[in-house]
Amino acid sequence: MASPWSKISAVLPVNEEQFPLQFSDRVESSVVEALKRCRKQLYGDTASSGGGGGGRTLSAQIILDISWERLNTGTWRHVDKEWRRVYSYGCLFKAAALCRQNPSEEEMLQAVRTCDMGLLMGAAVMDDILQVIVRILQSEIRKPAEEEDEREHSEVKRVKIESPCVPVIKAELAVPRIKCPSLESFKTNSLLPLKPVILEGIIDHWPALNKHLWSIEYLRSVAGCRTVPVEVGSRYTDEDWSQTLLTVSEFIDRYILNKDGAKASGYLAQHQLFDQIPELKEDIRLPDYCCLGDGDEDDITVNAWFGPGGTVSPLHHDPQQNFLAQVVGSKYIRLYSPEDTDKLYPHQSQLLHNTSQVEVENPDAKRFPEFAAAPYLECVLQPGDVLFIPVRHWHYVRSLELSFSVSFWWS
Repeated sequence: MASPWSKISAVLPVNEEQFPLQFSDRVESSVVEALKRCRKQLYGDTASSGGGGGGRTLSAQIILDISWERLNTGTWRHVDKEWRRVYSYGCLFKAAALCRQNPSEEEMLQAVRTCDMGLLMGAAVMDDILQVIVRILQSEIRKPAEEEDEREHSEVKRVKIESPCVPVIKAELAVPRIKCPSLESFKTNSLLPLKPVILEGIIDHWPALNKHLWSIEYLRSVAGCRTVPVEVGSRYTDEDWSQTLLTVSEFIDRYILNKDGAKASGYLAQHQLFDQIPELKEDIRLPDYCCLGDGDEDDITVNAWFGPGGTVSPLHHDPQQNFLAQVVGSKYIRLYSPEDTDKLYPHQSQLLHNTSQVEVENPDAKRFPEFAAAPYLECVLQPGDVLFIPVRHWHYVRSLELSFSVSFWWS
């Protein structure tokens, strides 16, 4: 059987001369020279590469440390893409160094984590080679047992049993439902007047809802060793809210199954998981109705929302149209028209100007007296439902149980 390194080396350029390392003058010459040393070590043998695997790893880590500092200086939108490319090359060199000589499973897992950091923070290099290396390594890493232990099954069952009661939705407040409308019907009745609607039956063909049900076991098998950003705290407006990086398996253990008794809630929220893990992208499809927008398919942002019951997205609005597709579990959602923004008390700061100060299900009537007069629609989104949230419509979302949703932002 071929070793991990032989498989990785087979997808690399055949020699040092064909390995691209072109950067603009915004990247200092000393950094480019350090990258070239890593490239030389990549193609050298152990005896001539400056200390073997340890030397290669150290050289790559220097690149990562330098570029990491650049990535974390100032706001993210001002980070130069050239430095994101430098970071990706550093991840490539480090992952290769970890896998060079009969790597252990822990070294391969570390290499996967390194590639994920490049996918999260870097920019695509060499035809997205970090994705290719991750796929190679995942095929080598020991798969979890097909039969989960009884304790995990009982804990998953308990998560379901202890989920809150489903709210009763009054007919006059319910978001209307339509089954498989035509494109023209959706455009005429919902898109042009910008009215929320739940579309039924339009994602029943997704593998995530039939062929590859997104159970905890399935998500572990496909993405368990992948590193993702996790929001820690009840909601992003709280003072103690923070973010951390965990593998999907660590996230499941800590915040879904609560194996270590974590008191804070964790939410894998608003993350472009499907770009990072193409295997999961194969389980979903873009809604046909997105073609009614002015942008191209590449302009559609697809985000994952995965977490336990009780996770909350505060009342806010987004600058694009949104299809929110429910795959696992259920969510309570309340929607307000942009016409009633003055009754919703947005934050005054520029950072949170699109977010209300009001705690929707427990409002402070003295601080926000006009909120009770704001009309709204509400719904409980169940697996297979897709909610159309028109641009700039305010929406509040609370998970009623273990939940996985997929949002499509388009315009």
